[in-house]
Amino acid sequence: MATTSYPLLQTINDPADVRKLSRADLKVLASELRGFVLESVSQTGGHLSSNLGTVELTVALHHVFNTPDDRLVWDVGHQTYPHKILTGRRDRMHTLRQLGGISGFPQRAESPYDTFGTAHSSTSISAALGMAMAAKRKGDDRYAVAIIGDGAMTAGMAFEALNNGGVTDANLLVILNDNDMSISPPVGALNRYLAQLMSGQFYAAAKNVGKTVLRPVPPLLELAKRFEQQAKGMVVPATLFEKFGFNYIGPIDGHDLDSLIPTLENIKGLKGPQFLHVVTKKGQGYKLAEADPVAYHGPGKFDPAVGLVKSTATPKQTFTQVFGQWLCDMAAQDDRLVGITPAMREGSGMVEFEKRFPDRYYDVGIAEQHAVTFAAGMACEGVKPVVAIYSTFLQRAYDQLIHDVALQNLPVVFALDRAGLVGADGATHAGAYDIPFVRCIPNMSMACPADERECRQLLSAAFEQDHPVAVRYPRGSGAGVSPLASLESLPFGKGEIRRHRSGAACDSVPRVAILAFGTLLYPALQAAEALDATVVNMRWAKPLDVALLLDVASRHDALVTVEEGAIMGGAGSAVTEAMNAAGITLPVLQLGLPDVFIEHGDPAKLLALQGLDAEGIRQAVAKRFFPAPAS
Repeated sequence: MATTSYPLLQTINDPADVRKLSRADLKVLASELRGFVLESVSQTGGHLSSNLGTVELTVALHHVFNTPDDRLVWDVGHQTYPHKILTGRRDRMHTLRQLGGISGFPQRAESPYDTFGTAHSSTSISAALGMAMAAKRKGDDRYAVAIIGDGAMTAGMAFEALNNGGVTDANLLVILNDNDMSISPPVGALNRYLAQLMSGQFYAAAKNVGKTVLRPVPPLLELAKRFEQQAKGMVVPATLFEKFGFNYIGPIDGHDLDSLIPTLENIKGLKGPQFLHVVTKKGQGYKLAEADPVAYHGPGKFDPAVGLVKSTATPKQTFTQVFGQWLCDMAAQDDRLVGITPAMREGSGMVEFEKRFPDRYYDVGIAEQHAVTFAAGMACEGVKPVVAIYSTFLQRAYDQLIHDVALQNLPVVFALDRAGLVGADGATHAGAYDIPFVRCIPNMSMACPADERECRQLLSAAFEQDHPVAVRYPRGSGAGVSPLASLESLPFGKGEIRRHRSGAACDSVPRVAILAFGTLLYPALQAAEALDATVVNMRWAKPLDVALLLDVASRHDALVTVEEGAIMGGAGSAVTEAMNAAGITLPVLQLGLPDVFIEHGDPAKLLALQGLDAEGIRQAVAKRFFPAPAS
């Protein structure tokens, strides 16, 4: 794949090769590794800013620690491309996030160096502590290292783990990779604390002396670096992390191998819980990414010499954009509306809302549980909260969804982006389970818009209700049906028949109706043309339009349910439950996502592999209900 020569990097086949290198060679390796990451991502797409920021840290960790015997646990894991390259996957980077290729996140099945599968934030300290305590229990002398960003440190789970870890004697090292970024700019008191620590005048003066005045004198420069590290401790003598029981060290420059390596070597000789604060810069070494780390967080393919270029073609409006526009329009009409996001301003389409309604925009940081209960508290006071959250991230706040919102029947709207398969991010980010886990909760409703217009209309319908409602929609664009300019809603809990079978077929051919939930309505319509089947746009997984269902069932011989979600407990299950309750016995074919985790790849290809494109639906229905012609 590579078009540039990387002579030293080409000799690195595993971390044992890294551990043989001199300090001077490690600096060369870091430079080549950064270039290779930039070149790789520019050709495949993927996470860039975060990976450019962890190059030196990755090199230092694999040089100092005896990986994989010493365990590295990367929080979230979207900064592990340098780690993958140094652990034997360099020659597979051209397959990154593609069907059959390597994952964009750590995966235990992919490599023994990926000690823990991650992709959601704030799990690393818990996992690493578990590994450290298991090693102690077995009598193994090894270190477990958690590398966590300052954005992920805002989540409660990280502090639960710190609270537990600080009272143990585990050989646990927590590295706070402080880059002043999560995906959206970080928020909250902890981030302000870290920023104040790094911006104090005394520390800044010491750093300036060490970097400029003493640079010509290497021995004094090294002394200044040591003084700089101690000065930071004097600025805040008793840090938050020491109060948790950790031995706090830092902050140190996360791009300076001459600081990183000796510090890590010293820590490796210590026992008990350690906390190292390193400061890095997202996009380090690539000026365009340094200047705009959000834009370069997860770019598609691009020319590194040019950078990201805005397409001149008029793109189809995405569901995320539809939501963002609806949110602004509804906020302009109803001043009770507030928008809440757990650190996904850009991904959830809330940038314009924040600009227009800054006093009604709440980014609570990477804290999904808090986001949901925070919304519940606001709803108690007559505010109308809209929580913009990815389907996969709402899983993290399931108890709050049940206990704090649904049990109290509070009118919170959940805009569930990334429902269904998401493509390159794979199983960790797929919104496969929201219909089953929302449908079983009393007081909750779930809308499944088929296209962009319905998305806007069903969001309005959800906002009108006096109980909690989730609206699920996929990543990217849909059929391209332009939304109405108005805030007109669709009837609550009602579907529609979109295609009637012609009835021209002979009596021996079963009368089939396809019940579609969500955007798979359109491939279902295509399949129905070849099958001469009725197609129903159900729109709501809960409440189910039972009257429409029973009417359709009375006039057909078989039903097919289609959804881009888990079959088990999904919308198709709701249909069979309703028919059983009504005492109707009719064959039902349920099409959806099977009981397996579906890995990364092109979304259209993944849907086709699951038989959820037009041809797959046609074949499944024909195989089940249409007799093969006699030979």
